[in-house]
Amino acid sequence: MLFRREFKRNLRSLIIWSIIIAGIILMYLSIFPSMAKEQANMDNLVNAVPEGMQKAFGMDRLSLGTLLGFYGIEIHLMTTLLGSIYAALLASGIIAKEQNEKTAEFLLALPISRRTIIAQKGLAVLANVLLFNFVIVVSSLIGFQFASDQDLPYKAFFLLELAVLMMHLTFAGIAFLFSAVARRTRSIVSVSLGTVFVMYFLSVVAGISERLSWLKYVSPFKYADSAQILTESRFHPLYAVIMGVVIAGCFLSAYWYYSKKDIAV
Repeated sequence: MLFRREFKRNLRSLIIWSIIIAGIILMYLSIFPSMAKEQANMDNLVNAVPEGMQKAFGMDRLSLGTLLGFYGIEIHLMTTLLGSIYAALLASGIIAKEQNEKTAEFLLALPISRRTIIAQKGLAVLANVLLFNFVIVVSSLIGFQFASDQDLPYKAFFLLELAVLMMHLTFAGIAFLFSAVARRTRSIVSVSLGTVFVMYFLSVVAGISERLSWLKYVSPFKYADSAQILTESRFHPLYAVIMGVVIAGCFLSAYWYYSKKDIAV
């Protein structure tokens, strides 16, 4: 089964990235109790940061002295940025590597349709991203035990992780479409990663500048804004709809295009 083949081919990458993100989460959460004891000093440190930077990273609404505030400021950046990089690398390579590794001819010679090939590759991307986010959630819940004396609003936490999952799937969908459409396979990874970094830059700009706040509708990073979700215990329905449309649109477009694409073998 092609899905099993693709999953096994990407399993090593999934394990490595999962170990990295779990290690970062547990390391950061392990030092939270000692930092919470110095809340006054931490608040003074945050107040010394320029106001624009405070808004960009949610420091104006979250406190480093609370568990979810610390999570939203320190750890959320890692899970969103690193997770998006992983999703983009995974999705951009899963189609292109057939041509890079000269295996496209073998794959297309199998008694399965192109639509089956692209559908099962898409399912492999979805499975990997879901498992990666499962590791994020489990690692976070384990790490929260370092500060078991603090109350944890689970609703806000799971809404935040839902937003992060949808953001990862958004970048995966965009990279998957790039991979299906592109003729020059060597440029796919760089374009996909470039998209992640540009979107992150736009989210920072949208947070710093009131005049450019409209950029938040362009970047998925602002859709998964930790300050908004954690303080309001609400994942904005508009953002969920936009990401859902982009995810579905990208995967369906890749499915349609690949089934008609002239593939050089």
